[in-house]
Amino acid sequence: MAVEVGSGRASGSTWGLVVLLGALTAFAPMGIDMYLPSLPAIGADLGVDTAHTQITVSAFLAGMAIGQFFYGPASDRLGRKGPILAGVALFVLASCACAMAPSAEFLVAARFVQALGGCAGGVVARAVVRDRFDHTQTARMLSLLTLVMGLAPILAPLLGGVLLQLGGWRANFWALAAFGVAVGAATLFRLEESRSEATAAQARSESPLAALASLLKDKRLVGYALAGGLNGATLFTWISASPGLLIGVWGIPASIFGWVFGLNAAGVIGAGQINRQLLLRYTPEQVLRGASAVGVVAAALLLVAAFTGWGERWTVLPLIFLVLSSYGFMAGNTMAGALNIDPRRAGSISALMGSSSFAAGAAASSLTAALGDGSARPVALTLFLAMTGSALALRTLALKGTARV
Repeated sequence: MAVEVGSGRASGSTWGLVVLLGALTAFAPMGIDMYLPSLPAIGADLGVDTAHTQITVSAFLAGMAIGQFFYGPASDRLGRKGPILAGVALFVLASCACAMAPSAEFLVAARFVQALGGCAGGVVARAVVRDRFDHTQTARMLSLLTLVMGLAPILAPLLGGVLLQLGGWRANFWALAAFGVAVGAATLFRLEESRSEATAAQARSESPLAALASLLKDKRLVGYALAGGLNGATLFTWISASPGLLIGVWGIPASIFGWVFGLNAAGVIGAGQINRQLLLRYTPEQVLRGASAVGVVAAALLLVAAFTGWGERWTVLPLIFLVLSSYGFMAGNTMAGALNIDPRRAGSISALMGSSSFAAGAAASSLTAALGDGSARPVALTLFLAMTGSALALRTLALKGTARV
């Protein structure tokens, strides 16, 4: 099952794989974005303020970061399919628990467990891609997955708003449970096992902790993890801060929020598809250098615009769009570069990369919240720090000594 890299075309069976793997990686954006419009209703129903409802987002991010360290190594040792199905089953059960939550504390705990299950799809899906494709093809396939996965941040808030109107905030979690059942069934009947014997032998020869310890000694892998994680932190920062900034500060109607929010997701999708075309002419490392530089410049301009107040939303929002769009170039290429370091440990590397992203996202969103002053300045500062840190990690660790554009 291969992509015709030279022509940029994919076979019908490959497109089926892309859709399935895209659905598996969509558990995170679906789990976060769908219920964002419901946060005020959750607070009102459960008798807590906005700060307490936002903890449910933090709990989900923490679960996504922690759970990957289990499923990644397990997929190297046990095979790709079993861990996915176990995680999806846990996600479905926890989603039902969220839908029936009697208190805010119960919902926070259920959200954590929900994330522990939902992270299986993304971490193992990336390993499946590396099982089937070489370095450059992996980067192109991961970019193609953004076309499917990227629809979730666009559609999820819109769907969440509709479900909120039709059945209240609990309907969002029943819908997530149904999504999990559908994806689990597709995985059971359509996903073929792809783990190689070399991967299985490597996993049997060492403990999961030994594998992770060995990987962390590789400076290039650490560089890719930091570069990808800090770049991804820009998305989590925007996810957590956008409702307050757009609706609370700038007075954008809640009915329009989903469209503005989704526009940035469209930028990520577009960048991912441009990245696929660039990879026909350039290496992933060359694309990373260029995209990182452009992202830092955009973040610096955003910082200036936010702190001077020049143009207000009419300059801040387009610059945020440019910064977030860099994810379409950075995510697939940093992941492909990391997976290429040791393909026999693809599951463990995927776990390390994914957990780094969610950990950096949780830290960045917490920093933005701590600095909150009712303006765009905290968002701009956090995005600038994240993009600068990502660029430094890329150039001093991941790509040190590699060819330049």
